[in-house]
Amino acid sequence: MPSTRETILSALHARLSALPATALRGEVLPERVPAAGLLILRDGEPGEPEVTLSPLRYHYQHRAEIEAVVQGASRDTAFDTLCASIGAVLAADRTLGGLCDWVEAEAPQPVDLPVDGAASLKAAVIPVVLHYSAADPLG
Repeated sequence: MPSTRETILSALHARLSALPATALRGEVLPERVPAAGLLILRDGEPGEPEVTLSPLRYHYQHRAEIEAVVQGASRDTAFDTLCASIGAVLAADRTLGGLCDWVEAEAPQPVDLPVDGAASLKAAVIPVVLHYSAADPLG
């Protein structure tokens, strides 16, 4: 049986996979960026939980990361569209079907990355904070 953390990260990846951009999880940046863009979900850090007793619960503010990458002549518009679509997917279900207490994204800090012999990339890491509780830090 998967842990609470894994279940939530899998649900987040499934939501991102519904977007037109290619959504990967924990992969390296491929040689080619698809025309619709690329999203790579990184598991991130669960951080130090707050603990309550009776019943024992661990309350996390887990910081996952979404790497968003676009390439091409209209990369500014494509990047903006990609970020807006991520925001819309998260806003549509802030609890990931009841798995989380709350999901919120933070603002990206985009950078332009030159590529030898190809169109530049526009990329950013979008932190996503997953608020959830678990009965065990390993489960």
